[in-house]
Amino acid sequence: MIKKVLFAAICIAQFSLIQANTISETPISKVNYQKERVPKSVIIKTKKFKVRIDKQPNGNYLYQSWGANTKITAKPSMIISNGEYIPDGSGGNYYFEFNNNGTIYQVWRNYLTASSKKAPYTLVVIDTNGNTVVREDAQVVKN
Repeated sequence: MIKKVLFAAICIAQFSLIQANTISETPISKVNYQKERVPKSVIIKTKKFKVRIDKQPNGNYLYQSWGANTKITAKPSMIISNGEYIPDGSGGNYYFEFNNNGTIYQVWRNYLTASSKKAPYTLVVIDTNGNTVVREDAQVVKN
């Protein structure tokens, strides 16, 4: 009886190993995984601004901003086209960058942070001299 039980256990183990070796799934690359998590449209709000970022049909991004207390249905106070998505490391963080006559507007997505209280987005504005003039944490209004 013990021989039959051991034989059955060995057969099951052998078939399990054979089946495990024959399964071949195509792994998802990290680059594709990161791109899938980037929303086509996101609206964020800082203390002073509301910002909407939309992916355009050409693959670039559109930046629109309003005052913090202005409705999104109003005319934007600033529109910047031809923004780009830039991955930042392998942890999923990324940012959008827009150039408006030498002034750089960046919207950072903060997946990995040192603090659980860190806001999910950060708006950074860098002037033509390379000085940071705005750095404000932002919350998602619509994703």
